[in-house]
Order: sequence, then structure tokens, then C-alpha cells
Amino acid sequence: MGKAKSTSNRSKDQDESIPKWAEDEIKSVRFDQPENLTRTGYILDIYGNDFKIDIQLYESLPDGRNIIEGLDVPRSMKMDDFLKGYVYEFRIKMYSGQLSQKVTEFLQTKFDLDMKMIYKFDLEELQLMDVESDSVERVETDED
Repeated sequence: MGKAKSTSNRSKDQDESIPKWAEDEIKSVRFDQPENLTRTGYILDIYGNDFKIDIQLYESLPDGRNIIEGLDVPRSMKMDDFLKGYVYEFRIKMYSGQLSQKVTEFLQTKFDLDMKMIYKFDLEELQLMDVESDSVERVETDED
């Protein structure tokens, strides 16, 4: 016996879509002058075809986050040399853009999303850290 297709998901998805006016504003937000940041952390994932990476930072960004998804990597960088899970120092440009009161209120009431700003991140430089030389070699002793 075949299963009947449900139409309830389709109407729910349509109810939760963002109207064109809000989508247009979000896509065309004007970004302020970038803030230059230096943070340490490691690469979570690499998207070579898109020149993007996801990173986890040890020190929070000004907005409180510790993960950046879709960090733009300059095409001049050789992404094949990037290593996941190794500690890097990242130099990042963080751009922020203010959303209008109308869009902010819409996102709050319709999606329960507290979003007043949009952020964009560009990688300027990364440097692999030599953390192994900083670690202390542990020696076990027999204390019988």
C-alpha cells in the first residue's frame, strides 16, 4: 500500500516564509566600517569550492558568539593547506548592518527571533599556532 501525501507541511511552510519586502531589506542591508579582530581558534569545516570556512573561536566576538559559519576566505589563499582541528590565529574583518525597526519587529513577532543586526565576516589572514611546544611533557612516576 502506498502512503498518502500530506499537504499540511506545504501550508505550514508558506505561513512561515519571509515576505519579499523583508527579504529585500535583509539582502540589501548597508554595512558599517569593518571592525578588525584577532582571535584564536580552529577550523570546523572547509568549503573549498565556495571559499568559505566555519571556525570555532576561544575568545568571543563582540556579539557573544564563538562560532562563525561561512567565513569568507580570499581567493588568493590556498585552502588546500588549511587544517581542521589545529589551532590558528585568525585576523578577521567583522561588518555589521542595522535592520529597520519594521523588519526587527516582524522577525520578533513572526519567528520569535531577536535580530537587530546582520553580520558579515571576511578572513584577512590566518597563522597556524605552534601549541605543541607550549605543552608540558607529562612524565608518570611510580610512587609505590
